Amino acid sequence: MAEIRLAFAPTRRSIFSAPAAVEFANLTRKKLNELGVSFVDIDDINKEGLLYDEDGRIRMAEKFKKEKVDGLFIPHTNFGTEYECARLAKELGVPVLLWGPRDECPDQEGVRKRDSQCGLFATGKVLRRFKVPFTYMTNCSLEDPEFDRGVKDFLSVCNVVKVFKDIRILQIAPRPFDFWSTMCNEGELLERFNIQLAPIPMPELTAEIRKVKEEKKQAEEVMAYCREHMEIKIKEEELFQVAALKVAMKRLAKRYGCRAIAIQCWNALQAEIGIMPCAANSLLNEEGLPVVCETDIHGAITALLAEAAAADGTRGFFADWTVRHPTCENGELLQHCGPWPLSVAGERPAIGYPLAFNYPGAVAAQAKHGDLTLCRFDGDNGEYSLLMGNAKGIAGPYTKGTYLWIEVENLKRLEAKLVEGPYIHHCVGIHKDIVPVLYEACKYIGVAPDFYDPIEERVKAYLRGE
Repeated sequence: MAEIRLAFAPTRRSIFSAPAAVEFANLTRKKLNELGVSFVDIDDINKEGLLYDEDGRIRMAEKFKKEKVDGLFIPHTNFGTEYECARLAKELGVPVLLWGPRDECPDQEGVRKRDSQCGLFATGKVLRRFKVPFTYMTNCSLEDPEFDRGVKDFLSVCNVVKVFKDIRILQIAPRPFDFWSTMCNEGELLERFNIQLAPIPMPELTAEIRKVKEEKKQAEEVMAYCREHMEIKIKEEELFQVAALKVAMKRLAKRYGCRAIAIQCWNALQAEIGIMPCAANSLLNEEGLPVVCETDIHGAITALLAEAAAADGTRGFFADWTVRHPTCENGELLQHCGPWPLSVAGERPAIGYPLAFNYPGAVAAQAKHGDLTLCRFDGDNGEYSLLMGNAKGIAGPYTKGTYLWIEVENLKRLEAKLVEGPYIHHCVGIHKDIVPVLYEACKYIGVAPDFYDPIEERVKAYLRGE
């Protein structure tokens, strides 16, 4: 995750104790520093370092925009000034975290210093009036685990939103003719989400491969990496071609300013370069440059969202839903010819031949078991949604390529979701529970959250701090 910077705007209201608000704002600053959170403060805007009036709000907005913040954190250090909070949030247009500390008992005279919880109720309503989406972190103490978890999850949400708003995908050649399921509406993606494609023809890729092979050095370095980390079951010249393809794709992605790649991986490519692209895809996926197969643009978007939600370098893997498990009623095989990142493997990967082709250059390895999130961004007829849910890796029969047998709560329910759409046979898996982060991010990116299991209330409970 690139550094996420929060705008820090603690707020108060005049009828409650200003010194108590200042005290708690400072305690919150200290806590954020302890957590290693990067934030832009307002302690230079007024002597209290608090949001409570229009003049201060205007200057805060100017500062936050200049600093290009990724999210807005509004601690209600007493009741708070709800309309100033809403005005600031509306102007910034970034994800908003709303929170207030748990209030102390009234003193011996019956006086209450804060009423922070009451202020949160007011601000939530006014944010709705302003049509500003926001994330609510439960009314808790700074020392409570809910605070640490809530802030960290919000940073991940901000990361998803930041990535989603800056997507450009290198499209290498058109989709294969047979894959009507992977068609996308390029104009609509741009108009709705500012998702840009950089399409290039196959000859541009092959020309770049030739340059890499002539220079040799970078390709030879990739070959050395492969020998160190993988079992090589292809010829030396074929490995050289794999390495050259990897370097060429990375160069082209950089040239066009792209953060993911969708490649027409069969079958014109094999005729042009004599190998499968899977191993090269695997190497790039391991480096954090997602590459997906069959020119699946929506799949590339999914891969970016999944890794942004993980926000810790955990790599996702692009997979086909393929066949049901022979003995586990809710088991399914996730598999692809061999593009999965090396860190996903549960054994030493090998570069060899895939299941359905006679060309070399596919990775073979069973993935690690463990708990997973499976997700898919997709859409048709002008509507877009993000399917998500959990699964776990299980034992199953050997098959070729990169593969993992998984178990879900109810496979028949999932199967119906995939057939009835708008989803297809592709998904992205990741060895981390990112469902709550993806769910919360959906409200900011204009995509409908969707579940293949009835877990929405459980996800909401987690986000509430339960």
